[in-house]
Amino acid sequence: MKDELLSHRIEEPASGPGALRAQFERVQWKLHRTRVDRKLPPAPFPRASCSRWLFISAPDILCASQIFPFFYYAGKLRSQFGIELREVTLEHYRASHPYRNGVDVVCLQTWFDLTADRMKNLLDEIAASYPKARLAYLDWFAPTDLRYAAAVEPHVRVYVKKHLLRDRSAYKSCTEGDTNLTDYYSRRFGLNLELVEHRVPDSVWSKIVLGPTFVISGQMLPWVFRDLPRDERRIDVHARIATGGTSWYKAMRLEALDHVRQLRGLNIACEGLVTRKAYLAELAASKICFSPFGYGEVCWRDYEAVLHGALLIKPDMSHILTCPDIFIPFKTYVPVQWDLSDLEEKIRFYLAHDAEREAIARAAFDVIRDYVLRNYFLTQMDPMFQRLLHSSAENAPA
Repeated sequence: MKDELLSHRIEEPASGPGALRAQFERVQWKLHRTRVDRKLPPAPFPRASCSRWLFISAPDILCASQIFPFFYYAGKLRSQFGIELREVTLEHYRASHPYRNGVDVVCLQTWFDLTADRMKNLLDEIAASYPKARLAYLDWFAPTDLRYAAAVEPHVRVYVKKHLLRDRSAYKSCTEGDTNLTDYYSRRFGLNLELVEHRVPDSVWSKIVLGPTFVISGQMLPWVFRDLPRDERRIDVHARIATGGTSWYKAMRLEALDHVRQLRGLNIACEGLVTRKAYLAELAASKICFSPFGYGEVCWRDYEAVLHGALLIKPDMSHILTCPDIFIPFKTYVPVQWDLSDLEEKIRFYLAHDAEREAIARAAFDVIRDYVLRNYFLTQMDPMFQRLLHSSAENAPA
């Protein structure tokens, strides 16, 4: 239990506009997370008229980061939409079925190992527990695939995804491994992964909502409310790259690390293990952060780098749709080829051109700060709120 709670730790608060409110909301989130993780009975919904939303969540820091924005903006959701939020883990739900027949909306997360039949059985169980509730599926997975689209589409009004492929036709492709990344790196390194096809029905696109990524989370939010570090940036390139994992992931990351190690005459942070505090201090002292792909394209490191003022260099992200978008080529980040053939050239150019490097880093930071200070999450998710708040037959699942 101790380790589970530590996985939801909150960073030290920052100062600046909105910081006090953000600090209060993060404390509330920590208390909420503790209650959920310990599977304590959830608080009752208020007696007053409201739209009662129950989040049924999977137990992981990535899952929690997708839910955090809803609870961060709980006050605004209450005042603007009349929404009251509660959360239980999937395990807790299956053990006790809280609020039976007393929920208007269910927002479901699951792990990514369910078969289609198991997913259908779970959705049928939830529908039986809350027969009047409208359903949403929260896909928190790192990859851009829509592996559960066919299974959940008949049951839900909304399918929330953190990032999407810009080209919808790509979802009709058969891939080596589960994702576009496994396909590329399996072919690149001759791994011959098993062919996979995730059937994505055309009818799901009217239900897809592009949700926020890691930027509004207990881990990132503190850094939004203070300006960029002004200390001397003594590290040329920050590139601490873990290399364990599945065959394609390991090959991809080892190639990335090898490219970094071949750079000569630069101060590079890439060897050994450091604490998170030291890691963030390094980013604040770095001119450039090279962030290769993870199991998906978008990584925590992307936002950590931007919020600490390091120029983000990353494999080309032009195929990805995400919000807020910090992947605007040569405006908010610098793209490199997926084979990293131009990585050294780009690194040396931006180390030699301070003004260009600092302008791109500042622009990326401003995109994130503007997104948070304008409460853009509420605008971004308005399609979700409208579809789940209203009971018109037009939006009802077949």
